[in-house]
Amino acid sequence: MSLRINDEAPDFTAATTEGTINFHEWIGDSWAVLFSHPKDFTPVCTTELGYMAGLAPDFAKRNCKVIGLSVDPVESHKGWAKDIEETQGHAVNFPMIGDTDLAVSKLYNMLPAEESGTCEGRTAATNATVRSVFIIGPDKKIKLMLTYPMTTGRNFDEILRVLDSMQLTVEHKVATPANWKNGEEVIIVPSVSDDEAKEMFPDGWKTVKPYLRLVKQPGVS
Repeated sequence: MSLRINDEAPDFTAATTEGTINFHEWIGDSWAVLFSHPKDFTPVCTTELGYMAGLAPDFAKRNCKVIGLSVDPVESHKGWAKDIEETQGHAVNFPMIGDTDLAVSKLYNMLPAEESGTCEGRTAATNATVRSVFIIGPDKKIKLMLTYPMTTGRNFDEILRVLDSMQLTVEHKVATPANWKNGEEVIIVPSVSDDEAKEMFPDGWKTVKPYLRLVKQPGVS
């Protein structure tokens, strides 16, 4: 079964570099980012893991946990982490799932459900589709899914931006426009009437079109 936005994130129990976890229990009342890798000791993923480690405090400020996955054993992850710290300047400061039996990759539709075997003998190329990012809310629902090619490093600043947008729009009846950044104007959602908007946004808004009303971001002075 394919996964879609607002589906419940499949739960699982797995070995990680920080011990065995149950995914839903590990998330708890937090948001979570799960991002996957086709193989250990791959160049693009090395830069990604190091960069994400540098951003981990920013995600923590937003009550968002980070967890990685790679189709190799946990012990291999620990060796790779040394290279990541050495070359990227940041130690991996979040758990890394060892998906040796491909179970989580298949559960999240990153590999076909009928895929056989284990990580043994598999290359990054045979696992090329294990290059996804999932943002999961405290309600354990999938809020975002992105899949990248192996040759293109992921933009984790964008993931942080999307998280800001989702956390804002879940609290207020607004949406964020193209290329929005935290602190900029937002859009009053069409389901809010002008009369309702007067109560919610007493300082007023700018009407570009009846369906496009721009307003100062709630909570920004």
